[in-house]
Amino acid sequence: MRPGVRLGIDVGEARVGVAACDPGGLLATPVETVARDLQHGSDIDRVITLAGELGAMELVVGLPRSLDGSEGPAAAGIRTWVKQLGTALHASPLGNTPIRLVDERLTTVDAHRGLRESGVAGRRHRSVVDQAAAVLILQTALDTERATGGPPGERVGRPRRRTPKGKKA
Repeated sequence: MRPGVRLGIDVGEARVGVAACDPGGLLATPVETVARDLQHGSDIDRVITLAGELGAMELVVGLPRSLDGSEGPAAAGIRTWVKQLGTALHASPLGNTPIRLVDERLTTVDAHRGLRESGVAGRRHRSVVDQAAAVLILQTALDTERATGGPPGERVGRPRRRTPKGKKA
C-alpha cells in the first residue's frame, strides 16, 4: 500500500463531493461539498486548494459507468471535468499530482441508502450525499489497492514517455 493522503471526488451535476483518507490509506472520511461552477471553474479551484491543504498525493475521481461497464454521456462529462482539473492542477504548485478514474457504479444510490439507514432526513441528503459518495469511491479504491497491491483504476493525464529516435517505447 502506497502511503499518503488521497482525495476521493464525486462529481455531480450540481455539486462535487470530496473525501480524504488518512496518511496510511486505511479510512476515507467526508471533507466538503463544493458547488459546481460550470462558468468559472471555482469548483476545480476549490478541489485543488483542498488537495494542497490536506497534502494529497493523488486524486481519485469516480467514473460513472453503465451496469454493463460501458461509458455513456455522464462518463464523457466526467472525463471533460477531469481534463479541466488536470490542466488547472498542472498550472498549480501541485503540478504532477496524479489523477485516477475509478468505477463508481451505484455509489450515489449506496450513499443515499446509507444516509437513510443512519437516520439522516431525506431533505438533508442533498447536502451530504455527494460527500458520502466520495467516501465510497475513495474507500473502494483504497480497499482495491490493498487487495491487489497496485493503484486502482485508470491514470489520466500521464505524460507520455519520450524515447530516443529510432527506438520503440
